[in-house]
Amino acid sequence: MHLDRRKFVTLAAATLATPAAWAAARPFKAIAFDGFVITDPRPVFAKTEELFADKGRALNEAWRTRIFEYTWLRTVGGHYADFWHVIEDALLVAARASKVELSADQRDALMQTWLTLKAWPDVAPALKQLKAAGIRMAFLANPTAKMLDAVMTNSGLEDVFEPHLSTDKVNAFKPDPRAYQMGIDAFRLAKEDIAFAAFAGWDAAGAKWFGYPTFWVNRMNAPAEELGVMPDGIGAGMADLVKFVLG
Repeated sequence: MHLDRRKFVTLAAATLATPAAWAAARPFKAIAFDGFVITDPRPVFAKTEELFADKGRALNEAWRTRIFEYTWLRTVGGHYADFWHVIEDALLVAARASKVELSADQRDALMQTWLTLKAWPDVAPALKQLKAAGIRMAFLANPTAKMLDAVMTNSGLEDVFEPHLSTDKVNAFKPDPRAYQMGIDAFRLAKEDIAFAAFAGWDAAGAKWFGYPTFWVNRMNAPAEELGVMPDGIGAGMADLVKFVLG
């Protein structure tokens, strides 16, 4: 089902998933998840504001921006470093840009918070419903396997997903096609049989460019990107993704 821009905006306003006809026409067999569809990162940024009070918000904005700039720059430049190192490097430069004096202890406290993260509250019931329906699932995400393991263990969801498809396997962050190709190689399915669940608009665009049927779990109610493609479905949370996949 193709959505032109006007239809997309209408659906986004209503947080409406693609109709059941999509799933009925071609049942999905697997879902590849971006990490932050599952992982709630808010405690990291809450910790930053706890540590730095009035400068915490500015530091967070700079940190988030640098994280993704660095993933893209390292991929395009051919100098890959894993996501753990990227977020640490991004934190250091963000602190300098925000004129924050970041001690080694504060840096370590912020980094360790990433290993304490849990799933969003709507994740567990949705994953159980999808698994009961026979849908195969795996992360296809930038974070390291250790980071992805941590969130699943912290959330009591260790046995739900197939082995993680971290970009460390191909040394290229999304939206590089090598990253999205991992889903096809791991599931051994045609890309049309794999739904990609994106957290960010740019990732939804990257997955569509690659050719996946794509659902944007737009938890932040972000505006659509101007990248020439739109996701096949959009919703505010996991319940909408379940409707998209199962109909």
